[in-house]
Amino acid sequence: MVKNKIALLLGATLAAAPCAAGELKSYSPITQKRLSNPEPENWLMAKGNYAGWSYSALDQIKTSNVKKLRPVWSSATGVTSGHEAPAIVNDGLMFVTTPYNQVLAIDAKNGDPIWRYKREFPEGFSAFHYTNRGVSLWGDKVYVAGLDCKLTALDARTGKLVWEVTVCDWTEGAYITSAPVSVNGKIIVGPSGGEFGIRGFLAAFDAETGKEVWKTFAVPAPGEKGSETWPKDGLWKDAWKTGGGTMWMPGNYDAKNGVLYWGVGNGSPWLGDQRPGDNLYLASVLAMDPDTGTIKNHFQYHWNDSWDWAGMNAPTLIELDKDGKKVPTLISAQRNGYLYRLENTPDGKIGFRDARPYVHNNVFASVDPKTGRPTYNAGTVPGTGVPGMYCPSLWGGKDWPYESYNPKTKNLYVPFNDNHCMSFTGKVQKRIPGQWSAGVDIKDIKLHINKDAKYIGGIQAINVETREEAWRDTYAESWNWGSILSTAGDLIFAGGTSDRMFRAYDAKSGKILWQFKTSSGIIAPPTSYSINGKQYIAVVSGWGVDSALVQGIMHTERGWEKDIPQGGTVWVFALED
Repeated sequence: MVKNKIALLLGATLAAAPCAAGELKSYSPITQKRLSNPEPENWLMAKGNYAGWSYSALDQIKTSNVKKLRPVWSSATGVTSGHEAPAIVNDGLMFVTTPYNQVLAIDAKNGDPIWRYKREFPEGFSAFHYTNRGVSLWGDKVYVAGLDCKLTALDARTGKLVWEVTVCDWTEGAYITSAPVSVNGKIIVGPSGGEFGIRGFLAAFDAETGKEVWKTFAVPAPGEKGSETWPKDGLWKDAWKTGGGTMWMPGNYDAKNGVLYWGVGNGSPWLGDQRPGDNLYLASVLAMDPDTGTIKNHFQYHWNDSWDWAGMNAPTLIELDKDGKKVPTLISAQRNGYLYRLENTPDGKIGFRDARPYVHNNVFASVDPKTGRPTYNAGTVPGTGVPGMYCPSLWGGKDWPYESYNPKTKNLYVPFNDNHCMSFTGKVQKRIPGQWSAGVDIKDIKLHINKDAKYIGGIQAINVETREEAWRDTYAESWNWGSILSTAGDLIFAGGTSDRMFRAYDAKSGKILWQFKTSSGIIAPPTSYSINGKQYIAVVSGWGVDSALVQGIMHTERGWEKDIPQGGTVWVFALED
């Protein structure tokens, strides 16, 4: 029987309050050594390790026994809207963030609440959406970045506020959705808000004091390297000031060589003809020095972004076999629908290796085999007063959810969406701080679904050596909004569908081996941990944000179920005794 622990979260408080139901027995401080080599029994960061694998080396739960997986406890968060944060676990203490600036600490073994923390929003605050994508850990503290641009350090044992600093200005339209990343005693994070004319940046703060250590803008100012890719004069000479390039997602880190990799978001406004040029570093991956914020190198997936194809997910760090040698490689299924393999060197240099579409893309006429620079087909680039029809839509071949790399199978598991396109006609839209200024009216953005399509969402398993597809599963009546977890038990776990199912697949064949219907749709990343030798699988259900928006469109267009139940719940599973 599921053990329900309903946290009483309706009374918002500024300070954290311990819950009498739980007791914290131990907590091992988080060090750089532990983050660089995380123990399998814990899940210490959003994607499990610095390389971004979303992979667990635990193998107690495997293909031969996963059918015996049962829920062992669940805990309601008391909040609706989209829950996009993974369950982070250290020493049996689980941390989960929810929409609306809340952090929960829970006993990972039995679901007992330990403490909760919730920040009140300042008067007049509003955001495009209210989600949060997780915490980071360092020492004896938990760090969370709030929608109202605050970075907060909490005592991991008690939930009490240690310090709080301002990262950005919410009155300008900036807000933070990303989980921070902890590296060398620094907490690194940046704001979202490209649709509001925010100039994106990444900043690092001292983990003990909260003092800002460095700040690096994704759009260079005049005279800085890369500024030559922005208009220098004329009507759009100041486009760089509100050029976008915000930081939606946490980056990855090469701990061996000390190189930080971070994905940069879309352009602002969306219309590239209002900011002529390649527009570095929009829709790019940056290689950075985590101690100084210096940009070492970059790769831009597509120039003069005009489609809201944010490059927000940093590529996964893997090694490929080439001529008998291990070649450090960055691999990423990007929002533009192309799968990229990039070679990287110890000093952070990035070289293009290859790219291929993993879903239909009608924009790229070609991709230069040496540089990776695409050329564009006519009629697929929206402009000012110029209509454009492009595929995939702004939700991309893959939106923000995490792919997963399994070093045993050599497969990259990609949650994808295909057979959808978008059209709009841009206009000049005066920027008003805190208001939508993407250069297009929301009501004029049209989603187009291929009427002959047999599916939209699915999972692709792609061999990283050959780029060949090992298998795929497709969903006839659902998009896929869920991240993927792979494990050493030759399994992958995934939600993401509107039927509220949480599934386990055979990682080698793609066969569904187990499934469980949760209380709401799942858009949060699954994680795995163990306590006293027992392996657990954790996932937070909670439908909302873009998944709910698109579901409404599909109801109108295709008659799909309109209202998917909302409300956050932490679900934890283990093998029955």
